[in-house]
Amino acid sequence: MAKAAGIKRESLYRALSSRGNPRLSTLSAVTKAMGLTLTVETPQTAHR
Repeated sequence: MAKAAGIKRESLYRALSSRGNPRLSTLSAVTKAMGLTLTVETPQTAHR
């Protein structure tokens, strides 16, 4: 996964650990390597 994402293995382990703090670019690279898309949406509201 690290190779496909273009990230060093140790850096990926560190970023995705329970104490990690991954950058958005890291998350984007990992999701892209998995064939997924990272999407940000506004929350849905109950009232219109």
